[in-house]
Amino acid sequence: MTCASCVNRVEKALLKVPGVSLASVNLATEQATVHAPSTVPLASLVAAVKKAGYVALFKQDVHPTRPSTLPTWWPVAIATVLTLPLLAPMLLQWFGIDWMLDGWLQLALATPVQFWLGGRFYRAAWRAAKAKAGNMDLLVALGTSAAYGLSVYLLLRHAQHGMPHLYFEASAAVITLVLLGKWLEDRAKRQTTDAIRSLNALRPSTARVRRDGIEVEVPLADVQVGDLVYVRPGDRVPVDGEVTEGRSHVDESLITGESLPVAKQMGDKVTGGAINAEGLLVVRTLAVGAETALARIIRLVESAQAAKAPIQRIVDRVSAVFVPVVLGIAMLTFLAWLGINGDWEHALINAVAVLVIACPCALGLATPTAIMVGTGAAARRGILIKDAQALEVAHSVTVVAFDKTGTLTEGKPALVAVVPAEGSARHEVIALAAAVQQASSHPLALAVMGRARDDRLSVPSVQDAQALAGRGVEGMVQGHKLMLGNSRLLKELGVAAGVLRAQADALEQEGRTLSWLVRQDASGLHLLGLLAFGDTIKPTAAEAVASLHRLGIKTVMLTGDNRGSANAVARELGIHDVRAEVLPGDKAAIVQALRDSGEVVAFVGDGLNDGPALAAASCGFAMAGGADVATETAGVTLMRGDPRLVVDALDVSRRTYAKIKQGLFWAFAYNVLGIPLAAFGMLNPVIAGAAMAFSSVSVVANALLLRRWRGADENPTTVNPQGAAG
Repeated sequence: MTCASCVNRVEKALLKVPGVSLASVNLATEQATVHAPSTVPLASLVAAVKKAGYVALFKQDVHPTRPSTLPTWWPVAIATVLTLPLLAPMLLQWFGIDWMLDGWLQLALATPVQFWLGGRFYRAAWRAAKAKAGNMDLLVALGTSAAYGLSVYLLLRHAQHGMPHLYFEASAAVITLVLLGKWLEDRAKRQTTDAIRSLNALRPSTARVRRDGIEVEVPLADVQVGDLVYVRPGDRVPVDGEVTEGRSHVDESLITGESLPVAKQMGDKVTGGAINAEGLLVVRTLAVGAETALARIIRLVESAQAAKAPIQRIVDRVSAVFVPVVLGIAMLTFLAWLGINGDWEHALINAVAVLVIACPCALGLATPTAIMVGTGAAARRGILIKDAQALEVAHSVTVVAFDKTGTLTEGKPALVAVVPAEGSARHEVIALAAAVQQASSHPLALAVMGRARDDRLSVPSVQDAQALAGRGVEGMVQGHKLMLGNSRLLKELGVAAGVLRAQADALEQEGRTLSWLVRQDASGLHLLGLLAFGDTIKPTAAEAVASLHRLGIKTVMLTGDNRGSANAVARELGIHDVRAEVLPGDKAAIVQALRDSGEVVAFVGDGLNDGPALAAASCGFAMAGGADVATETAGVTLMRGDPRLVVDALDVSRRTYAKIKQGLFWAFAYNVLGIPLAAFGMLNPVIAGAAMAFSSVSVVANALLLRRWRGADENPTTVNPQGAAG
């Protein structure tokens, strides 16, 4: 494929296959994504693409080709050597030297450029013509053939009557410049996939595992879940797993964007692709192959880079009619000049200039190249953008709604107070609370279990444990039903706080999160005690909120915690809109209400209960390490729990969208300005060819500037309210 018209033609061909509901083709990656039932034969898709004049392979069937012994620029070099003598007379005229190369020698130099080096344009143009469509190759083939054919005609007609002015330099120069432009374009496009190559390079090919008590080196594909893997200092961690022996620091920068090494010890999780710094680690394998975090990251980045942004639909509509319109303008140009001065030679050259300057390439490349570079730059900072739509929506966000626990706070609250009711003991309240929560992974449950371990308490077993959505948990312990939950649960049960109310109010004023322990037996419901939890605010949360406010973005906190705890955190962070004690469904309803009021809402969360709100938001941001449903629902995944990544994600989105708009502006500008100039005879075909060749190069090069983007903590100047790029 060479231009946006090619993309449009391939998509139409795929959509004609019965059963295909969606076909999206990416010019920059040269890949198509097709949505169809499994009953649609894969061969039908290949046949449809072939009928449209192209060749298709399934991605899994594409194998690395052996590198050619010749450099990729050899056609450009040979074309340049053959074309420069043809351009010499025109260049010498600038210095007052009137010299002309022999016509037959011009023919000898131009012919191999036209039909050998330029043969690719004829082949592609013929395929397009057979498919009753047009593309860039058709315009180049028609334009250069007209200039070459006119020159041959004039040479043969006037050979006996002196040397006429020939246009071999125009046809040869246009082909040479287009070849140069395509080579530069391909070279630049390869740089847009640097992020994927960097991530793939993190995968080691072998691993050292313990088999029958012996350490052996095996191919990574042979490692199984449960295997013990040895990771020596300086080696990459080959699998996702849990440290069973050893202590070390691990560099996860290329996975999470965290620049500092992270301490690891027994019980800590490690991610495949990270680098072990100094100590020997023994890791129990938890995931291998396609199930590893690194493999999922690569799939997300590839998916985002292959996706088509909504703004691209405008380009698709334009490209569908672009080539026919250009052909019509070229014909009108020829007829108009022929009518004005009767000089068909002059009329033809102006028509050739129209054909040559038209450039649908840049239109097709503006959006996908910016998205590829933007998503790649974001991935290097630990921001995974699921699709192009999320990237496009994020640039216009006006409100960011935060979950509190685990998002703005550390999410690892400690048990700071235990107040037993009359007739209960402190250690009994802790043990029973730990019992009913021992099957839960909720941060409050982990805090209670941790305190029980620290106090070396005996924790009884639990049966029929289940979560009470937005309220707490319940289960059978020692033959009695225990319920542990928030004030909403206590109110629903109709249990009075009694003498504990004053202490509960004081703890809530301090911003503590409260849980009430209630037992149900034959005599009714009995309050056993009160547990209070404290959570610490993340060190970077205040900076993130302040940065959002500088961007003109409003912030909201949505939390199921009590109002006192929520207000205490909000005051410290500078968040003025707080919605506390809300159920998971209420979060989604609040987000939807904000959207209905005209706001573009981003929701940031990490928990299971954040799934509905993430789905309801204009764009969802999930903190990695939280529940899987959060990362699956969100459009953006933040690979580490740093709220500043929200600012970075919005910033890279604004810059990427700015690059898309700049690319489309220049792509349209080349044509809107160039085609009329060519039609009015103000552009030489050589100059037109140069403009056409470098239009796509400039669009790709402009997108590549995004590679210099750094996050807010590395480059404080990235925050830009206007979203200007550069």
